[in-house]
Amino acid sequence: MSDSVSVVVPSYNHAPFVEATLRSVFAQTHAPAELVVIDDGSADGSVRRIERALASCPFPCELVARENRGLSATLNEGLARTRGRYFAYLGSDDVWLPEFLEARVRVLVARPRAVLAYGNAYSIDADSRIVDSSADWARYEDGDVRRMLLGVLAPLSPTVVYRRAALAGHRWNERARLEDYELYLRLSAEGEFAFDERVLSAWRVHGRNASEDLSMMLEERLAAQRGAARALKLTERELAEFQALARFRSAEEFIRRGRKLRAARLFVRSLPGVPSARDAARTVVKLLTPQALIERRRRRAREDAFRRYGRLSLDSAGASPEDGAARPDTKARTS
Repeated sequence: MSDSVSVVVPSYNHAPFVEATLRSVFAQTHAPAELVVIDDGSADGSVRRIERALASCPFPCELVARENRGLSATLNEGLARTRGRYFAYLGSDDVWLPEFLEARVRVLVARPRAVLAYGNAYSIDADSRIVDSSADWARYEDGDVRRMLLGVLAPLSPTVVYRRAALAGHRWNERARLEDYELYLRLSAEGEFAFDERVLSAWRVHGRNASEDLSMMLEERLAAQRGAARALKLTERELAEFQALARFRSAEEFIRRGRKLRAARLFVRSLPGVPSARDAARTVVKLLTPQALIERRRRRAREDAFRRYGRLSLDSAGASPEDGAARPDTKARTS
């Protein structure tokens, strides 16, 4: 079928969350043509929970349970095992709202030059409380997104559906720990990214997220930029500037986590890539701000988000905000 979607769920030690993830796939208003769940050597009982959930899957599905090979290898295997015109994967702790696939496929059908479609996402905690929404802060772009990506703002993986034809000749880098970023960079050199501002998926934030390892994230971003530089036709000077910008963005992340010494060192190295004098001054102020105040602001922001958006209800009907919370098509607001 011209609108068929293959879905892969790479599973690894997310037993408390994987059934909710799978139910959110089952509840899609645009049903996948196939679902492949690949358990990458989980040791926490995930396989039993997956088997139990797949017993009620309403479309063709398959479970592959094997030894650990890493996320990128799992995604490459999932791509090779499936045949749909469109391809999407959902981490075993994340969820889609029911209209996710329908909305993304509609965009890709209307945008033949687009290599993928993406959008905004909620962040939810282990109890499915909505603690953030990218619609409130991310300045995502539509069309040519090369500069956005090189500025280290990239789509969150639960928001993405790929056009399979665009993935021809591309694979997830199995040497990389940050699986998507280099692939995004390479794909951006070949076509448009179609952006849909609605919030139709949720990224679960908990203590075991790889994104918590800030040093690894920075090194992987820098390596990905170097690896994709030729495809993006970057000069040595342009690459150096974008690498400096990546260090600057990472310095801001280190400040938020209270690692100010590391942040200060990165900031000094990143000066050639600081977007403006105002950005530099703002970072200096943050470096001088007591960490207790920064933490208090972070907690307040999470509490405000929960009051505004509520909790995702994860049941047999799929994922949706509880009654009274902001709806999934909430537009970005500024405060």
